[in-house]
This record gives sequence, structure tokens and C-alpha cells, in this order.
Amino acid sequence: MSKGVVTCLIIGAGQRGYAYSDFARLHPDKLKIVGIADKNELRRNRVKDEANISQQYTFTDWKDAAKLDRFADCAVISTQDREHKEPAIAFASKGYHILLEKPMAVTEADCKEIVKTCKENNINLTVCHVMRYTPEARKIKELISNGSIGEVVNIQLIEPVGSFHFSHSYVRGNWRREELSSCSLLAKSCHDIDLIVDWMEGTKCKAVSSFGSLKHFRKENKPEGASDRCLSCHLKNSCPYSAVAYLDEVKSFNTGWPVSVLSDNPDIENITEALKTGPYGRCVYSCDNDVVDNQVVNMEFENGSTASFTMVAFTKKTCVREVKIFGTKGEIRCEFDENLVKQADFVSGQTYFHTFKRNGGNYGRLSGHGGADYHTMKAFVDAVAERDESKNLSGPDQTLQSHLLVFAAEKSRLTKTTVYPQLN
Repeated sequence: MSKGVVTCLIIGAGQRGYAYSDFARLHPDKLKIVGIADKNELRRNRVKDEANISQQYTFTDWKDAAKLDRFADCAVISTQDREHKEPAIAFASKGYHILLEKPMAVTEADCKEIVKTCKENNINLTVCHVMRYTPEARKIKELISNGSIGEVVNIQLIEPVGSFHFSHSYVRGNWRREELSSCSLLAKSCHDIDLIVDWMEGTKCKAVSSFGSLKHFRKENKPEGASDRCLSCHLKNSCPYSAVAYLDEVKSFNTGWPVSVLSDNPDIENITEALKTGPYGRCVYSCDNDVVDNQVVNMEFENGSTASFTMVAFTKKTCVREVKIFGTKGEIRCEFDENLVKQADFVSGQTYFHTFKRNGGNYGRLSGHGGADYHTMKAFVDAVAERDESKNLSGPDQTLQSHLLVFAAEKSRLTKTTVYPQLN
């Protein structure tokens, strides 16, 4: 372990990995990127040049980096979902502390193996459950922990994925098929099950039931006369899921997400070509997607408390969680875009409004999730630098528990039975 500045290897320099690397630019006194592994030349060189990484530690394949003696304090693993387990095991075994994108892995066995390997090697494992680091979630956690609403009796949490976000990522995009990534509950909403686990503060879930389906984005719902590609479709200006929206983004001078997914140089010409030939120009009713577009999860805990979670694609807002928490002495209500947590106190009859400001101007590329991306990375770097795992809000034990509940919920959905998860 080096002293002072933490050194870091980035594995996967796509949207997430590139964002995490920005912490070194923002805080060169805390973090230095010394290695990069990515098969995409443009993305690899973008990080290499920005961080001034030597050619010796620039790799097209992370396996080549894993063959060397450890040359950094930590590794940020932000590859695709099904490519998390192998590098996590390899680098943890070599003594690298790990920041791992969610989900940890796509099977129960692989998640358990990652946690086991990290513990055996005394590795600080931080999983990117960034929602724990939002000011809303932290204030809610504080109010629960200090007894402001008494004992939690029921939690209701909704994730409105957003109609365009869902069609982009889960119909046309990398997470559209379970065999390519995972079920949509794991890929998108393990964040949310994890929040429920955190707010229940160690009380274990004893029973899970779940229902969900791919209701709308199906071939039989394709409008009559619609084309297989949006640019050639006579309905392109009236369909709510038309890929013409990508061109509108570029015309509005947005070169970030989502158009940055279509092209590393997202101008009109390149995005038009991507829509003509690539997956993001397909009609949403002519894709090969199979993950569900709506799902509910019901949970019963050992102390008799209950929780329900809903994930739904068809919303105007994008990923703006809505939560209601009912306790024996009060209740909490919050929408995650209002900078406000409302707390009703049954004893005094008062309603308290907990407000907070976001300092997004200092977050650079880590401004995602209301700055929670930044705070996740900061907590990880501080934990590594100070050898203090308590700074990590999303460590191995609770993360594994919430992942196991996701697997239990999906098993319930598929088998149409109540599942009694084994969380020990």
C-alpha cells in the first residue's frame, strides 16, 4: 500500500469507468490513475492521455494487467455485467482494493465467491450502489436510525425508469437480453432492493414474492405499417419511442449520454449512420429484447415489517425514486429530485421539511445520481487511503444480502411461488 496519493487501475473505460477516473483530475492530491485496460482504442487512449499513463500500464485486455505484480493500490472494475466476476477475483487475489460496478455479478454463486475472495485477502470491496450516497437516502437513513419515526413498519419504493431510458438501455441496448447481461431487476434495480435493506437496518427478509412481465415492447404491439428502422418509418414523428430522438439530442448540443453510447464522436453524421446500421436505430417492437418492463417485489421481514418495490418503464421522469416509509411514530415521504425529505411526527403533529443543496459544480463527470457518483468514489478513495472500511457505505455483507434478495425475487417471478431466501 502506498502512502498519500492512492494509485488506481481502471478496468473498463466506458461511461462509468471514464467518469470514475475523473476523481483523479478533480483531486490529484488524493488519487492518481496509473493503469488503464479497455479493448476500445479511443476510450483507452482517452484515459491514458488524460492521466498521463505510461505505455507499460496500458492494456487492451485486463488479463495482461493481472499477469503483472501489483502496481496500484486499487482497481475500478466497470466492465459489462457478465464481465465483473473474473477481474474482481483476479485483482482481489493480487491485493488490489476493489471498486466494483453494480451488479457484483449475475449469479448468486459468483457474488458469494467475490465476497469470499475479498474477505480472505483483506480487500476493501466497495460496490457502486451509488443511491446509498445520495443526500435523500442518507437523510432518510439518519431519520430512521435516530428513531424519528419510531420502528419502521412498511416501506414503499418506486423506480420510474423512464420510457426513453428503458427503450434505450433495455430494449435496444446492452441490457436488453438476460443472456447478454442479467434480468432487468438485477441490472437496473438492485440499487433499490439495496436501499430497502439499508433502511431496514439489519432486520433480515424472510419471504419474497414477485410478479412482472415484458408487457409492451413486443412484436405483436408493433403499429401497422411501421418499419423495422425508425429513420425510414412513416410514424417516426408520432411514435413516443422513435430513435429520431437521438438526432434531436445532438441538435440540442448534447454529446453526452445517451448519444455517446451510439458513437464516440456523436455528431449528426455519425449518429445518423449509427441509426441506419446499428442496434439503436431499430423499432422498439422489432428488437430481440426479453427483459421485463414492469415488476413488483413484496418483502416480509423477521420483525413483521413489510416492504414493496415497483420498477416500471413507462414514466415521464427518469430514475427519480419515490419513497414512503411508515413508522410507529411518524412517516417519511420523498421524491429524489426535490432536494427535500418530508417527515411527519405523530407525537407533535408537526411536519418537518429537511432540505439540502447539491454542489454539482465540483463533481465533473461524477455528477450522476445527484452527485452520488462523486461521493461513492470519494468514500472508496478515503477508505483505501485511511485503511478505514467504515467510510464505505456499500461494503460486501449488505451488498451480498441485497443481491441475494434480487435473485430470490426473480426466482419467485419465474416460479410463481413465495421464496424464503437463505441470507446467512
